[in-house]
Amino acid sequence: MQPEFPSAPALADALIVDPFYLAISVDFEHDMPRRKAVLANYFAYSLGEAVRTGRYLAAEDARLGAAAWLLPRADAIDAAESAAKSDYLADALGPRGHGNYRRIVDFMAARSPAVVPAHAWYLSILGISPDAQGRGLGAQLLAPTLAEADAAGVPCFLETFTPRSVAFYERLGFRGEAEHLEPITNSTYLIMCRPARQSLATSLENK
Repeated sequence: MQPEFPSAPALADALIVDPFYLAISVDFEHDMPRRKAVLANYFAYSLGEAVRTGRYLAAEDARLGAAAWLLPRADAIDAAESAAKSDYLADALGPRGHGNYRRIVDFMAARSPAVVPAHAWYLSILGISPDAQGRGLGAQLLAPTLAEADAAGVPCFLETFTPRSVAFYERLGFRGEAEHLEPITNSTYLIMCRPARQSLATSLENK
């Protein structure tokens, strides 16, 4: 695990029950400590990707959780990032996990354009350590980037396999746009979008 991302273990603890993360860590299903370590490494890599091509925000005590966003990127950068991530995950996840990752991501990527604007910012990861949940940390982590998106007048979106998280995201302005049954996990996930909002300053400038 990359030492600059102490949030990674908290993300593993918070999200290990998610069908997606269970599917990509299936090679380690009989060794829970190893499974969590593999997921922590996955999250550390993903947080690094957010630093390079999006937004990474950690809790004040970074060990409690983090949020990772991916923003639209040029085709060449996207190709390079995707290739590097695939190489990393092929080694880190094991053959079944990496195969599941590829098939799930391809399935979801084929369905999001129908409801998600091409220039939307993507909330890729949000996780809070189970011991620290219920304190408002998740909303605090999302607030700066949502405010930035509002100032830029751009929409945002996310995908969630967790029904109990839907009300939380709705309070932040996201709305369910499409629901799909993902065949590898045999689980339903929801695509949620938050529309572009003009900031007050932008609204006044346009008058």
